[in-house]
Amino acid sequence: MSVNDHADNLAAAVRYALETTRATAVCPFHANVTIRVGDDAAESHAYNRASKIIKSDGTTWKREALLKEISRQLGDAADGACPDCAVPNS
Repeated sequence: MSVNDHADNLAAAVRYALETTRATAVCPFHANVTIRVGDDAAESHAYNRASKIIKSDGTTWKREALLKEISRQLGDAADGACPDCAVPNS
């Protein structure tokens, strides 16, 4: 998948940047669960990558919108571990 495929959609560009910098990961057993790794350097790198992605085709998103989307996605992600995997089997 090309970087330019993500430039049209801010949410998709941020998700791509977070995953490819390993700031977040998708649970291998629960595809609907995103896990926040907790690596500040990776999160900063994701911001820089997302910023470059959304500028790559001339799309102009405001810095505030980018920060808000990154914060939203990181806030929605589970901290450190998949909550569905942590639930003991009954």
